[in-house]
Amino acid sequence: MILFALLQRLLALASVALLAFAGWLLWNWYAAERAAEALGLEDPSDSRLWWAAGLLAFSFLGRTPALLLLGRGGRTGESRRSDRSRAIDGADGARLHVEHEGAEDGPLLVFTHGWGLSSRIWAEARRELGGRFGLVFWDLPGSGRSGRPPAGFSIESFAEDLHAVIDSLPAHRPVVLVGHSIGGMTVQTFCARHPELLNNQVAAIALMNTTHTNPLRTMAFARLFTALQPAVEAVCRLETVISPVTWILNWQAYLGGATHLAARLAAFGTRPTREQLDRAARLPTKISPSVQARGTLAMLRWSATDRLPLVNVPALVFVGGRDLVTKDHAGEAIAGALPQGRLVRVPAAGHMGPVECAAFYNEQLADFVEFVQLLRSRAPADPGRSFLSAEPALAPGAPRATGDADQPATPPAGLAGRA
Repeated sequence: MILFALLQRLLALASVALLAFAGWLLWNWYAAERAAEALGLEDPSDSRLWWAAGLLAFSFLGRTPALLLLGRGGRTGESRRSDRSRAIDGADGARLHVEHEGAEDGPLLVFTHGWGLSSRIWAEARRELGGRFGLVFWDLPGSGRSGRPPAGFSIESFAEDLHAVIDSLPAHRPVVLVGHSIGGMTVQTFCARHPELLNNQVAAIALMNTTHTNPLRTMAFARLFTALQPAVEAVCRLETVISPVTWILNWQAYLGGATHLAARLAAFGTRPTREQLDRAARLPTKISPSVQARGTLAMLRWSATDRLPLVNVPALVFVGGRDLVTKDHAGEAIAGALPQGRLVRVPAAGHMGPVECAAFYNEQLADFVEFVQLLRSRAPADPGRSFLSAEPALAPGAPRATGDADQPATPPAGLAGRA
């Protein structure tokens, strides 16, 4: 999430400036006290002391009021990790953390998270989909409990790591790949590199709030940030050198609530629950800034635009109407270029749509997976059949073409046309 990372760094600097100002007030009060004592003058006012104390407290305890102001009450996601976890060797040499849960038969949904996050971001999907499907969550290299790749970071290497995850799964169970943000970029790259698996072991894909090219070109203020790409790259390279310093600043910004403000502004389109907001702020803070910077550089050098027409597999593409990190035209382009792509609009969702509008996303995803299962059972001899051309009578659970998380749309009359 490049926009979030930039905003997080700016607010972290502002938080440090506030901390420095508190220190200056404290020193100023101390110097005035010493001077009054030396000259036998009346003790100066303690107002600077109290202001300094208040600012210092806010700098390290501001997370609580930030959550109260920016978040809302509500049911929290299940933050536990699965008991069925293991480590596998990734294609790039990193040890990958993989977790399994949910149904013991039927399709497996393989979730790939966004950059700067980890598999713990899928708490709502764990809770809402585990009773219907098998679920597989994994941490991208350098994230969560996965190790760092010795050869560096690239979307192509992430795609091969995803291939290693798929190879570790039972071959008889069809797989649906679910990717959010850089996870969606990883899924697109995987499908383009391994077309032989599409409509065979890989039954379908779901892309959530993702792009098909350099993310600077599809985010808010795209012209400005595209022009500033050399500066963005320079900052990323600098962060690989001063990573320990940035990490300390990020933790101070998290404790002071500045990171929560960045997450609320850049990542959410609605008012999230306090737990969701804290999760979205905490996970990027835990990851090394050097890792984040190297992954960002990898995204800036990536594009799958020309390869999308080759990804001929049922695909559900989600776009958020309030997504600043990946504007909705990116998802529209993906759905238009994929031979079997269908678009789902979620007008209220920001970039963290799979979290803040989880019930709607998960409902659409479940309908889509069941629909693909139905098509595969009806046409086992024709694995390349397009689900867009299915007869309406065969698809009572067909995914909706568009939708609103607050007012779910009604199913389309037919599936002959593209959303």
